[in-house]
Amino acid sequence: MRLARWLRSRMRSLAWPWLALFVQATTTGCNAGEPESPKAWTPTEEERFAAQRASMVEEQLALRDVTSSPVLSAMLAVPRHRFVPPSLASHAYDDNPLPIGYGQTISQPYIVAIMTQLANAKSGDKVLEVGTGAGYQAAVLAKIVGQVYTIEIDPGLAKTAKKRLADMGYANVHVRAGDGYQGWPEEAPFDSILVTAAPNHVPQPLIDQLKVGGRLVIPVGDYYQQLRVITRTPTGVRDEPVFDVRFVPMTGEAERHGK
Repeated sequence: MRLARWLRSRMRSLAWPWLALFVQATTTGCNAGEPESPKAWTPTEEERFAAQRASMVEEQLALRDVTSSPVLSAMLAVPRHRFVPPSLASHAYDDNPLPIGYGQTISQPYIVAIMTQLANAKSGDKVLEVGTGAGYQAAVLAKIVGQVYTIEIDPGLAKTAKKRLADMGYANVHVRAGDGYQGWPEEAPFDSILVTAAPNHVPQPLIDQLKVGGRLVIPVGDYYQQLRVITRTPTGVRDEPVFDVRFVPMTGEAERHGK
């Protein structure tokens, strides 16, 4: 429980402001239509985005409780503005989630960073992500680990993310369209698994696909959700609550098992 106590002590004054922003974005700001077409940015625009990204890392992450150097470096390297609709690019480095089409959102930078840190992602690891979305979390992981396997239940989002990640040169990211409840058995075991949608229970297949010592970072709950870190041990699992969150619900098989 030391992890949970440490994070709660660091987050006590920070958790609810960003949670309110997330709830607002997921309930009123989502666009159910298809994502906007990508845009080619000028060198001057890219320089401006790079400066905003540096400020994001310094002010939103490093001054809070993101202390992992690999995570901070990855967040500095990945251009978040290329994963959001062009019309929202000016807000790409704000401390809140944004709609990405198909009724989905891209998580706020802090959540992406802290989930990556909680997963204890390391060079050479094989990581599974459930809920590709725009591909931003996968891109951040790809800067740190050896191979990323990511599953997206919406075929349109999966197709768009796969093309975007390939065009940006993320050759170590493998995208699959499908229901992530059963994980990716043929590529298991994984050093860590991150889930970016909330089931109301922890899917057993995901625990089963962890290596011993591996971590599952997952939001769990219905309307009230909690981010949890589940570590597979030689004798079972260790389940550590972190803090309250608000993610879109995990759909598909998770809904049937959760009834």
